[in-house]
Amino acid sequence: MSRPRDFLGPYRLVRLIRVGITTEVWEAAKTDDPTRYVLKVLKKDKRKDRDELAGLKNEFECGKTLKHPHIIRILDFNTQGETVYLVMEYFEHPNLKLQLRDGQQRVAHLALKIIEQSAEALFYMHGAGWIHRDVKPDNFLVSEEGQVKLIDFAISTRQKSGLSALLPFGRGPVQGTRSYMSPEQIRNQNLDARADIYSYGCVLYELLTGKPPFTGTTADELLNKHLTGPIPSVLVGNDNVTPEFANLIRKMMSKRRDDRPNTMYDFLKDFRAMRVFKILPKPPESGSKDQRKGFI
Repeated sequence: MSRPRDFLGPYRLVRLIRVGITTEVWEAAKTDDPTRYVLKVLKKDKRKDRDELAGLKNEFECGKTLKHPHIIRILDFNTQGETVYLVMEYFEHPNLKLQLRDGQQRVAHLALKIIEQSAEALFYMHGAGWIHRDVKPDNFLVSEEGQVKLIDFAISTRQKSGLSALLPFGRGPVQGTRSYMSPEQIRNQNLDARADIYSYGCVLYELLTGKPPFTGTTADELLNKHLTGPIPSVLVGNDNVTPEFANLIRKMMSKRRDDRPNTMYDFLKDFRAMRVFKILPKPPESGSKDQRKGFI
C-alpha cells in the first residue's frame, strides 16, 4: 500500500499491483472521482533509458488510437519531474499465461470466448493500421467470466504499404518474444498482419494444450524451430480438439506467410464456421482463486 502523500500528478497511488523489470504498475485514483485507473510507471533506474522511454511513448501513440471493448484503453502519457508514466483503463484480472500455469483445464471452458474476443481485438487493431508484434498469452488479460483485454503496445508498429513495404525493415535489434515470433520477425523483415497471425496461432496452441508449440534449451535452438522445425499438431496435446480446428492452427503457423490466413477476418470466418471441441469442456469443479491473482 502507498502512503496518502504518494501522488503522481492528480493521481493518488492506491496499491502497487506488480513490479516488472522496467516498470511498476499501480492502482490509482483521483480526488472526487470514483473511477479507478492503472499507472504504468518507469522505474527510477530506467527513466533516462532511451529505449524504455521510446517504448512507453510508442505504447501511448498506438494505444490512444485504439477504442475497442477487448483492447485496454490507454488514456494519457504524463511526466512529473523525472517520473514518466502511462495512464490506463483499470482491468484487474490475470493474464492468460498466468492462468495457464494452473493447468489448461482451468480455462478450457472459457476457450471459445477467449478466442472470439482476442481475435476480434487483433482484427480491429490491424484494421486501424497497427501490427502488435508481441502477441503472446501474457498480453491478454482474462476475467473469470472470459472477458478479454489485449495489452502492451510498446513495440507495436504501423503497417507499411506501397513501396515502403518493399524496403528493408531496419538494422535495429529483433524485437518480440522468442516463443511466439514469426519467421519473418526473427529475420527482421517487413511485417504485416500475418506476423501477428503466426504468433496468435502459437497462443491458440498454448491455450488448448497448456504448452507453447516450440521450446529449446538455447535461444538459437528455439528460434531455429520457428524457422525450420516441423509444425506440431494441437491434437498431440489435446485430443478433444477437432481435426478441422487443429489444421487451422497449423495453417496459422505456416513458415511462409503466404500460406497463412491473410487476415484475422479470414481466421474469424473459419473459426465461426467450425467446431473447436469434440465435447465442450465444463468449468472446473473447484480451485483456489488465490492461485489466479495477478495483473498485466
